[in-house]
Amino acid sequence: MYQRADEFNARLDERRVQERELREQMAQQEVQRAQLLSDARHLGEMCLSELGQSLEEVIALVAAGENPVETPTDVGDAQAVKGRVQELRLQLEEMGPINMMALEELEAQQERLEFLEDQRRDVIESIASTEKALDEIKRRSRRRFSDAFEAINAHFGQVFQELFGGGQGRMVLLDEENPLESGIDIIAQPPGKRLQNIMLLSGGEKSMTAIALLLAIFRYRPSPFCVLDEVDAQLDEVNVRRFAKKIEEMSAQTQFVLITHNKTTMQAAGALHGVTMEEPGISKLVSVRLK
Repeated sequence: MYQRADEFNARLDERRVQERELREQMAQQEVQRAQLLSDARHLGEMCLSELGQSLEEVIALVAAGENPVETPTDVGDAQAVKGRVQELRLQLEEMGPINMMALEELEAQQERLEFLEDQRRDVIESIASTEKALDEIKRRSRRRFSDAFEAINAHFGQVFQELFGGGQGRMVLLDEENPLESGIDIIAQPPGKRLQNIMLLSGGEKSMTAIALLLAIFRYRPSPFCVLDEVDAQLDEVNVRRFAKKIEEMSAQTQFVLITHNKTTMQAAGALHGVTMEEPGISKLVSVRLK
């Protein structure tokens, strides 16, 4: 679940980067489109002002091979011809360079803009779909976590009383509104003591509380085997016997591998595997099956 959530988060970040890039490209296309529209509008105004014709009419005449600016002139009058030529030259200079591809470029930019808008729409829809899937994953994760937390908490209270011979223990979420990111506080009350945080307990009581929580988790979802390394080191004789008895009870579902120096714990084992050194520098494994 968490891996899928991370993958969805990565895809969501990637889609957001793509959306930002598309926004930038669309902004550039809008600027170019506005510039082309301005050029076309200016050219149309020049055509109306200087030629008395619209831009579309001038383009049609040029395409037909006609001269839209030619007016009747007496070719025998040299001065009149020179004056007309000079007038046409001034008009051409005032009009400046004419981009006859402006309309085609405008159409191309409009097509590009439509394409980018479609891409942006696809990205937005993909982001919405990803966020919806992520919300569903979080909802299911919260439900499963809450179910597991409640079950383990109930087992923890039972195992705590069995190991301590009474008292009470429970887990508390520090942020119940956001259980998936909330910390967990362990409250313990051994027999004859007041309810307090686990950090205020003695070393042996902390060990017993940790063992109770571990066994509570195993009750909720047993594992094929469990390795415990000297967890009984700080326990007194009475608590060691309770711990060994609890391990024996749960060994039907889980194989426990205990590393210990305590004889009481060894007596509860089904088999012992010891390492000895009969000669300096040479280790020897000795195994004994008790049950």
